[in-house]
Amino acid sequence: MTMEQTVVMTGASRGIGRTAARRLLAGRPQAHLVLLSRTVPQALIDELRAAGGSVTVIRADLSSLRSVSEAADEVVELVHPGRLPPIGALVCNAGMQLTNALTETVDGFEATFAVNVLANHVLLRRLQGHLPPSARVVVTVSDTHFGDLRHNLGMVPCPQWHPVETLARAAAFPDPSGSRAGRAAYSTSKLAAIYLVHEYARRLPTGLTITSFNPGFVPGTDLARDADAISRFAMRRVMPLLTLTPLATSPSLAGRFLADAVLGTASAPTGAYIDRDRVAASSPASYDRQREREAWEAVEALTARFLPSAADPNPGRENR
Repeated sequence: MTMEQTVVMTGASRGIGRTAARRLLAGRPQAHLVLLSRTVPQALIDELRAAGGSVTVIRADLSSLRSVSEAADEVVELVHPGRLPPIGALVCNAGMQLTNALTETVDGFEATFAVNVLANHVLLRRLQGHLPPSARVVVTVSDTHFGDLRHNLGMVPCPQWHPVETLARAAAFPDPSGSRAGRAAYSTSKLAAIYLVHEYARRLPTGLTITSFNPGFVPGTDLARDADAISRFAMRRVMPLLTLTPLATSPSLAGRFLADAVLGTASAPTGAYIDRDRVAASSPASYDRQREREAWEAVEALTARFLPSAADPNPGRENR
């Protein structure tokens, strides 16, 4: 990624994204950060600007596909006339984990799947026509998609794959009002995200690199902010002790790894799975060409009204 480029990023307001945003500007001080979020702490904006960073905030509610599409249009309106440099990277880092599988978005989708999968798809597809061949796209996933004790520490159920049309709707898992269903929705959404990265890698123009990034288990972030009080306390106060072992990654280290993935510090071919700081194999189940194709087709259909039409000469505009 060259210096004079724009980095579009979701999930920068807290946790590993906040650390990654600081490191991105430290590694590319002339890059311009565009942060897409419902809220971005003023303290973070002040901190980045005080360090000499160039930052623009675009309000976006990732649980609303219309809001995502409108935010993408705002990015295009800044980049296309040259008010900002070309997009050098798109970082889809925002994620959601709920204590149930019943919460619906304004579009009628299950909230975890909507934020972790559908919002990323709309954002990427609407910006696709404005990404130069050298651009990088990084999608934050999770090693919970492996579904084994080594990767989920017994805290998150293994993915339970169903047709995407089912996963995108509420009550796709047994006992959908319970926290176990909410966590299953999370691990399954991350498996879906990896399937789509593999399919994107085949469909995006040659030269453009898309990778999935796994930060590992990162206690101390706000991912469990919607959990019960005991679980929140454990994640924020007890589990961080695991960062002293190979079982967990600190937020600061995970943020550094994410920034390095965006900056291309470690060589990673398109479609690769970056496990913390190195390219690795994702789970055996994550390599399924039929599921990848079916996931793409289903997500395209579910989000069709928010995607640019094939005949649209300006793909940064909503297909109304």
